[in-house]
Amino acid sequence: MSGTAEASIPSSVALRHGPFRPKRLLVALLFVALALAPGEFGALTRTLMMDAYVQVSVFVAATLMLFYGAERVFNFDIGQALKNARGFQVPLAALMGATPGCGGAVVVVAAYTSGNVGFGAVVATLTATMGDAAFLLLATRPDAAAVVLPLSFAVGIVSGWVVDRINTTEFRSASSAHCQLAPLIGRTRPQDIAYLLLAAPGLVVGAAQLGQVEIATIFGVPVLWLALAGTALGLFIWATSPLKAMTNSEDTPVTRMAEETSFISVWVITAYLAYDYLAAYAGLDLEAMFQAVAPVLPLIAILVGFIPGCGPQVLVTTLYINGLIPFAALIGNAISNDGDALFPAIALNPKAAVIATAYSAVPALIVAYGFYLLVPGFMN
Repeated sequence: MSGTAEASIPSSVALRHGPFRPKRLLVALLFVALALAPGEFGALTRTLMMDAYVQVSVFVAATLMLFYGAERVFNFDIGQALKNARGFQVPLAALMGATPGCGGAVVVVAAYTSGNVGFGAVVATLTATMGDAAFLLLATRPDAAAVVLPLSFAVGIVSGWVVDRINTTEFRSASSAHCQLAPLIGRTRPQDIAYLLLAAPGLVVGAAQLGQVEIATIFGVPVLWLALAGTALGLFIWATSPLKAMTNSEDTPVTRMAEETSFISVWVITAYLAYDYLAAYAGLDLEAMFQAVAPVLPLIAILVGFIPGCGPQVLVTTLYINGLIPFAALIGNAISNDGDALFPAIALNPKAAVIATAYSAVPALIVAYGFYLLVPGFMN
């Protein structure tokens, strides 16, 4: 894209961003220090970072490239399609929300703010979305994802239809309709291409692991080195990014993939390290702790779902993957949480986003405790 597009980045963002964002740089340097630590601690950290990369990050990258590439090739205007859908707005909005990541949900909230869809569509998409935690579940427990995502989709549709019947208040504001979600990067950068080139062989390794085939080297390069290089590059992209989470739809698919995958990967690495550090070094019996409060675990997971961002939701999914919380808690969190979608959704229309999120508590409680009481061992 042209230099004009690059110049469209607000000067305040450029000044704040500089070459690095200081807080993110500190986090990135902390991760590097942990990986370079000597002895067993450093070896464990490097192994966990490799697992996070080949088990999650490369699959996120592949999914985003497919999604954003198709969007660019077919030049599909989702907002206009939702407006023309009429009676199918709620199911389409729920489908957008059920798509892994937060992009689909943000598009629906933006369409509501601009008057293209009703409030039921907002409730449907925020109820159906699992945010970035869906990528982790798909990569590590596809059997559970095959239940959670369709069920969240169905609950989102029902919730949206019910809200359209009972809600009589509009939450649109003229000023929020022009909110810019993200600055425009405007070009495909060398680091974006490098990230794609590293993710491609990483995807081969990750796919082989799903088939229970261990690969130690690929093209003569140890998988550990490949994964650590991809992780380090992702940390660099994240630490220098002017974005909060979402990318601008005008950016190229490769840039959007690299930016968003890097952002998601930071939270995944954090969740992986937090869990294993606690288990290995803090002496905490997490399984016993959670069993002692088993009846309230679904409620706790639902409340965690109200926290904006994908970090807490990725941690909940990690706990489920490791067998520490039941499926009932996972599905409750999946229905109540909006992931990173809540940040730009609040920026676009805060009242609509908050009220729609509150509405999602009702189906989350019903479904979560339905599983807990009727089929307590389901998918555990």
